[in-house]
Amino acid sequence: MLEEMRLHGRGGQGVVVLSELIADAAVREGKFARTFPWFGAARRGAPVVSFLIIGPKEFVSRSMVYNPKHLIVLDPALHRLMNLTQGFREKGLYLQNSSKDPASILEELGPKVKPGKVGTVDATKIAMDITGRSIPNIVMLGSFVRFTGLISLDTAIQVVKDRFPREAEAYEQCIREGYDKVNVKEVSA
Repeated sequence: MLEEMRLHGRGGQGVVVLSELIADAAVREGKFARTFPWFGAARRGAPVVSFLIIGPKEFVSRSMVYNPKHLIVLDPALHRLMNLTQGFREKGLYLQNSSKDPASILEELGPKVKPGKVGTVDATKIAMDITGRSIPNIVMLGSFVRFTGLISLDTAIQVVKDRFPREAEAYEQCIREGYDKVNVKEVSA
């Protein structure tokens, strides 16, 4: 079964890098993955979407993900600009960078959106506290690992160490904090 994801954020938040890190970890664990970004004017702060598909065997899909099972939002303010939940599958997994609790996010999403699980983590604050930069993607990676179980924590850490050797220690701390501090709410029918 294919795990289809859509990641939303803004230029400079590391949306594309997060998608690539998840894909790399999945491949290292013997899965197949394909990721690609979509963005308008390439500038810091502009909306960015990245699509990611992971499967147990090779697949041919090269299209955008219109009905994601997983929705990952790095900038919740984007809800005011676009419909982030368009096509989101019922019982899907919704993960958002936010200081709010999952119940508040569920209420904000409204009755038409019916996720199976909602998760929140204040990734921007954690990243600022550890690295001094407001780039939430590495923290969100740790939260993604715990929230979905699609990749292991050890593989995620190794992928980040290989890609960012100079920041390896701080980024490992970001991943672990994201993993430990994600708040999760199971949503019953």
